[in-house]
Amino acid sequence: MDINGKSAIVTGGASGIGAAAARQLAAKGAKVLVADLNAEKGEALANEIGGAFASVDVTKTEQIQAAVEQAVAMAPLWALVNSAGIGWAQRTIGRDGEFGSAHDINAFRKVIDINLIGTFDAIRLAATAMSKNEPNEHGERGSICNMASVAAFDGQIGQASYSASKGGVVGMTLPVARDLSAAGVRVNTIAPGLIDTPIYGEGEASEQFKANLGQNVLFPKRLGAPDELASMVVEVITNSYMNAETIRVDGGIRMPPK
Repeated sequence: MDINGKSAIVTGGASGIGAAAARQLAAKGAKVLVADLNAEKGEALANEIGGAFASVDVTKTEQIQAAVEQAVAMAPLWALVNSAGIGWAQRTIGRDGEFGSAHDINAFRKVIDINLIGTFDAIRLAATAMSKNEPNEHGERGSICNMASVAAFDGQIGQASYSASKGGVVGMTLPVARDLSAAGVRVNTIAPGLIDTPIYGEGEASEQFKANLGQNVLFPKRLGAPDELASMVVEVITNSYMNAETIRVDGGIRMPPK
């Protein structure tokens, strides 16, 4: 599927995997809308790649719809990358046996709202716009790439909310792909392992921490680079025979309990 001259939305596109995906999609000729809450980084990236920026909180339907409309105004919308997400770590119960120290239920809801419901909201709105595209010679009208995590399969202690949210993304990939097949829109999901993003901080201590984490990876024994994830994003967006799949990009890691 050729995305040259077509628009693409990348949620969470201002940094990390999202930013790398935005750059690589732009290199393929796509007009990329960087959808993020960080206006400073998002606008800078949009200027760098010749795209545009939209301030988007993926828990706000009206903001997602406005971003879709903005993208369509740039060029027909043929690609969506759902990279917006947050993490949370907390054990299910506390050590003191008190109800008040059990997992924060509002934090659980927030992770689900952003990582799972926000992903689906973006899918349903972007796919609606894609369904109006003139199909290409293969009957395609668009492609969607979701970002899950290996935590969907082997979540660690304290990752109940995060694993549930990413497991939900994995679980809806096939049914949504089946649903959207009638419109000629493909849906795939990528499950990254340990990726070197700004979440780990900077400096010598950070580099040592990342080096230690990398020893858990089967091979190569290091954290993955955002560009290595982004290349898979481009592949599932542009490869017309990739559909309804969840692909681990993780160096072979299987996460231990903690």
